[in-house]
Amino acid sequence: MIREIHEAPSDALRVACTRVAEFGDEFQSLADDLLDTMYAAEGRGLAAPQIGDDRRVFVMDARWKTGDKAPIVVVNPEIVEAAPMQTVGEEACLSIPGKVYRVQRPLWVDLRWMSRSGVLTTERLVGQEAMIACHELDHLDGRLILDHGTEV
Repeated sequence: MIREIHEAPSDALRVACTRVAEFGDEFQSLADDLLDTMYAAEGRGLAAPQIGDDRRVFVMDARWKTGDKAPIVVVNPEIVEAAPMQTVGEEACLSIPGKVYRVQRPLWVDLRWMSRSGVLTTERLVGQEAMIACHELDHLDGRLILDHGTEV
């Protein structure tokens, strides 16, 4: 189901989200709604608070606009290591429509998360995937790109 995306300055975007403990049908519906909403809005990532849910989950798909869909559901994520080198890139956000910000991010991150079925995964994300994951992880901590980026 496609859900409404909260836009800044909505209070829903400033919540530090809580860990997911249950992976039942209701959670699976949330994961499906996040994916449906992300694709419908033509985004590459979407976090639960953007649709008014306070659980630590986001979805991402860095490749679907240039190839086949490869969605990832990321539950209870944490960065276990990040590249010492940073890069500055331009980012947009579905919750801040029509604006682009320059944001500094690590070149890569080692991200640990649980899949939508509760399986623990650790993977090195590089380039655009790292940027998307960091952007969405910020949402789970109540931060937005306007907090640490410069509007273009």
